[in-house]
Amino acid sequence: MNSLFSLEVSDHSRDSVGMTYVYPVVSRRAGGVSIGINLNPNNACNWRCIYCQVPELTRGAAPAIDLQQLERELRQLLSDILHGEFMQQHVAASARRLEDIAFSGNGEPTSSSEYAEAIALVETVMRDFGLLGQIKLRLITNGSLLDRPDVLDGITHLARCNGEVWFKVDAATTEGIARINDVHLKPEGVLQRLRSCAQHCPTWVQTCMFALDSLPPGEKEIHAYLDLLQQVAGDIAGVHLYGLARHSMQAEAPRLSKLPEEWLEGLASRIRLLNIEVRVSP
Repeated sequence: MNSLFSLEVSDHSRDSVGMTYVYPVVSRRAGGVSIGINLNPNNACNWRCIYCQVPELTRGAAPAIDLQQLERELRQLLSDILHGEFMQQHVAASARRLEDIAFSGNGEPTSSSEYAEAIALVETVMRDFGLLGQIKLRLITNGSLLDRPDVLDGITHLARCNGEVWFKVDAATTEGIARINDVHLKPEGVLQRLRSCAQHCPTWVQTCMFALDSLPPGEKEIHAYLDLLQQVAGDIAGVHLYGLARHSMQAEAPRLSKLPEEWLEGLASRIRLLNIEVRVSP
């Protein structure tokens, strides 16, 4: 492990501790240290979001996972964080608290055929370390595979582990989804999967907003987005509304720029009128 690195919200490197499946970050949305579980070390995803920070991103699913190695890495990092000097050596004093373990990484976690087994494994490790029910177990997902019964079963299991889903919705029109996420989906399908997810596990919508070619999302896109949220206002836990914090590794990177905090807060105010909690991370 590199003893000189310092965790920052602007750097979510997956290899800071030299492990294959497990990595620590300081998460501005979680509010402290998050242990990431990367089930996509092959940098493969079924989406290609134009703000994605994964280098050499490819289309595809997660590879076969060595669950024994995953368990060893998770136990080692938890030992270093909870019983070693990791926090003092690598984390600013203001962020020295373990907030969650999160299935995130370099692609869509639910594309892994071992996804359900990985949840059960993490549950066991959390119980052994006295963390079950004390911190969150999160899934950060684009929600595209929630039509699969095995994925829904995994999300139900997640809920039993003090779990929470962060479900990506960056746009709510077919054109907007294609432009931002580079996939062709009908908003009606997104709404159906989001509602199903929220029925199985506490679910937050996570939305990245940014300027494209110096222009913020237009009113047509915003109206469609608010309309989708209104339809699930009674189902979801809230919305994580956030801006760009790290440099995109996609070809569109030069076209992207941060929106002013005031713009994000203005949109948050409109979401709150729908009786939905919003957390803003500029």
